[in-house]
Amino acid sequence: MSDITPRVFSGVQPTGNLHLGNYLGAIKKFVALQESHDCLYCVVDLHAITAQLVQDDLPGQIRSITAAFLAAGIDPDKHIVFNQSRVSGHAELAWIFNCVARVGWMNRMTQFKEKAGKDRENASLGLLAYPSLMAADILLYRATHVPVGDDQKQHLELTRDIATKFNFDFAARIEAAGLAVPITGGEESTAGYFPITEPLIEGPATRIMSLKDGAKKMSKSDPSDLSRINLTDDADAIAKKIRKAKTDPDALPSEVDGLKERPEADNLVGIFAALAERSKADVLAEYGGRQFSEFKPVLAELAVDILAPISGEMRRYLADPSHIDAVLKDGGERAGAIADATMKDVKDIVGFLRD
Repeated sequence: MSDITPRVFSGVQPTGNLHLGNYLGAIKKFVALQESHDCLYCVVDLHAITAQLVQDDLPGQIRSITAAFLAAGIDPDKHIVFNQSRVSGHAELAWIFNCVARVGWMNRMTQFKEKAGKDRENASLGLLAYPSLMAADILLYRATHVPVGDDQKQHLELTRDIATKFNFDFAARIEAAGLAVPITGGEESTAGYFPITEPLIEGPATRIMSLKDGAKKMSKSDPSDLSRINLTDDADAIAKKIRKAKTDPDALPSEVDGLKERPEADNLVGIFAALAERSKADVLAEYGGRQFSEFKPVLAELAVDILAPISGEMRRYLADPSHIDAVLKDGGERAGAIADATMKDVKDIVGFLRD
């Protein structure tokens, strides 16, 4: 038996414009991870049609996410950048996992309940089975680690449950085919085919809220463009949105406890801390007691320094869609080679005839 190669997988849905929250919560971490791990970064376009089947410009959205990856500093030569639908193994393995997973597991998924709302009977089957496809995305590459936020922890737990059940149900066949490898999950160590994928949680969670309402997450779907900083915004737009961000009349506190019950102040201090890679306490030690009329210009300057180069690179990449398409084609071929090897093994384990 040989060990599974350590590998990171993560994906981003191509739905709407990427914003500051997406950058700080995911893409910035992706860039850092590539320095220490072998990574696959995927534009998960199959997931994009679970909630909205007909998209106005799905190709453009796929290219926009890819441009953000590249502009932020992800290296598509050293790592793999591709869009999900290029690799048929995602859908193939998802179907097998639909048969491994239990209906009760899916019904417990809180994201389905939130997205389907009261009209659950009219939600697409794809929305219900979304976590099974997510499990396939990860395990198709036998990924050992996935960077996750709070909203995806439950889905990763489902991925671990599916891997565990597959390994258990097919244990004898996995062993007979010579495909068993050491598997570690929690405190137990056994043998199986799929790894029990571990979450990668890098430091404190970065939760970026709306610039117009500190109680709501920054969102692509908010009707007000002033509620978010888009990754395609230029320097003037970034500075304008911070100047117009909602605040309260009081000065900044000197202690983090002073941000309680002040959601807009907490949000702006959090954005500053995340961009500067400092703690909120450190930011308040420097700016506590100052009015927002003093703090906002400093935050705007910091945001422009960090984000304007990325937005400029994004616009440059988007002006050359053929280059983005070439990156995705190359990445799809490299991802496909890994996926084909996994699907060959899985089909043998399950018992499908193949050439």
